[in-house]
Amino acid sequence: MNKGLFTNLVAIGLILAGLLSPVVADQLLSAGLFAFSGAITNWLAVHMLFERVPLLYGSGVIPNRFEEFKSAIKNLVMEQFFKRDNVERFIFEEEQLLHQWFKPSKLLDRLNYDQLFDKLVAAIMESSFGGMLGMMGGASALEGLRASFTDRIKSALKDMADQDSFKSVLAESVDAEKISADLVHKIEGIVDARLEELTPQLVKQIIQDMIRQHLGWLIVWGGVFGGVIGLAVSFV
Repeated sequence: MNKGLFTNLVAIGLILAGLLSPVVADQLLSAGLFAFSGAITNWLAVHMLFERVPLLYGSGVIPNRFEEFKSAIKNLVMEQFFKRDNVERFIFEEEQLLHQWFKPSKLLDRLNYDQLFDKLVAAIMESSFGGMLGMMGGASALEGLRASFTDRIKSALKDMADQDSFKSVLAESVDAEKISADLVHKIEGIVDARLEELTPQLVKQIIQDMIRQHLGWLIVWGGVFGGVIGLAVSFV
């Protein structure tokens, strides 16, 4: 059962008991009236957060402050989660770990070594050695070197890629400041686009879903404290 409704029913029950009971009627009636007053007042306060109530200034604060809530949501996301300093620090830390996870072997295995060899042969044929090779069969005379060239160039590239100096240069080539600026800009664009899709009703619903069930305890405690105060007043 709804906590607010349950509290109000209990308060009404105390009022009825105070009107009908032959004993401690004043105490029951006072406790019930004060409990109902506290519960219904807090219920109205919770209701006024989400809905406009005619003639009650300040009601409907959430839909009325729709633009301010959108701005607050954006500030929360961008300042707390995607602040540029935080993003830049994260990218910098990943740079430092680059040498631990960077595996050049997979990259080097995917290179087209045949194309590299063909480019080398073409360069030789266009050089002063081209005429000499032409007398020995031309480019086909170098074909036997293809496998050896592939093995040697792959081994040389792997040795270079495994050196710490190469990995350091690779890490330094990552511009953390520029990447973080671009990333934050894109995230901000996504957030702005999503916020533009929000309507006052949707913002109200989001906030209502988050906190309304907890605000129900305001009604409960309003009734409890009101009842206690009413009971105390009955003895005065």
